[in-house]
Amino acid sequence: MNTNSPNRIQVSAPATVANLVCGFDVLGMALNEPTDIMEIAFNDLGILRISHTDGYDLPTDPEKNVAGAALLALMAELEGKTGFDLSITKNIKPGSGLGSSAASSAGAVAAANMLLGNRFSKYDLIRFAMNGEKVASGVKHADNITPCLLGGVTLIRAIHPLDIVQLDAPPLFVTVVHPQIEVRTSDARQILRKEVQLKSAIKQWGNIAGLVAGFLKHDYDLIGRSLEDVIIEPVRSILIPGFNIVKSRCLEAGALGGGISGSGPSIFMLNKEESTARDVETIMKDVYSSLGIDFKTYVTTLNREGVQLIKSE
Repeated sequence: MNTNSPNRIQVSAPATVANLVCGFDVLGMALNEPTDIMEIAFNDLGILRISHTDGYDLPTDPEKNVAGAALLALMAELEGKTGFDLSITKNIKPGSGLGSSAASSAGAVAAANMLLGNRFSKYDLIRFAMNGEKVASGVKHADNITPCLLGGVTLIRAIHPLDIVQLDAPPLFVTVVHPQIEVRTSDARQILRKEVQLKSAIKQWGNIAGLVAGFLKHDYDLIGRSLEDVIIEPVRSILIPGFNIVKSRCLEAGALGGGISGSGPSIFMLNKEESTARDVETIMKDVYSSLGIDFKTYVTTLNREGVQLIKSE
C-alpha cells in the first residue's frame, strides 16, 4: 500500500428518494439534506469493527449491519487481510423512506474505497452496497444506492448485469415531510399486488418514459404530468396518515408533483421555484400538526455529487 495514502477517511452520504413516484425500483435521486457521516480507518486485526455515535441502537455485528454487510462484500474481494474500523453518525432516520440503509451501505464502501486508493469501480461499489440493502429489506435493489453513490437522478435499467444511466435533471427544489412513524421496507413490499393489469402497466410505462424524457429535456410540465403512479402508490399510501390531503394541497399550491419517498412514510414534492417549495413545506406542517403526528421537514435541492469526502488524514 502507498505510504502516502490516508489512514482515515470521513465522508458524507446523502439521503435519497427512490422510485420517484412511477419508477418503482428503477429511478432515484440524491438530496443535499439530510446526510449521514461515516468515518473509516484501517486496523491491524484484519477484521471489521463497527460503532455508532447516534441514538438508534443499530446492530454492530457486521453481518447484521447494512454497512457491515456491504463492507464484508468489499473485503471478500481484497487481496490479503485488510481490517477496518467504521464509525457511523446517522442523521437519516432508519425507516424514514429516505434511503437510510443505502446511505450507510454506500457511504461505507465509498469511504473504504478512498482509503484503498480507489481500487474499485463505481459499479463495484454499487454491487457491494446492494448487500446492505438485502439485509435491510430482503431484496438487492439499487434505486437508493445508485444515486447515493453517483449523485443526481439515476435510472437502473438492469441489475443483472448492472446497467446504470445518469439523467441530466434540471434544477429542482425538493420538499420532504417525514411523519415520525415507521414503515418497514420489507412490510411495504409484502402488501404489493403480485399481478398488474395490462392497462395499468401501459399507463405506468408511459409515465416512466415521460418522466425520464422530462428530466432530459428539462421540461418541468412534462415532469409534472408524469409524476403519477397507478400501481404502487394506491396500495402503499394507506400506510401513511394524511398522504392524500398532503398531496392534493401541495399540487394546488403549485408543486410539480410528488408522492411517497421510497416505501414511506416520508412524502416528497418536486418544485420549480424555492418559494413554492416553502409554501409546500407550510402545507405539510399544517396537515401533520392538525393530525397530531410529530414530523420533520426539509427543503433542499438535488445532490449532484453523491457520497462526498469531508476529510482525510
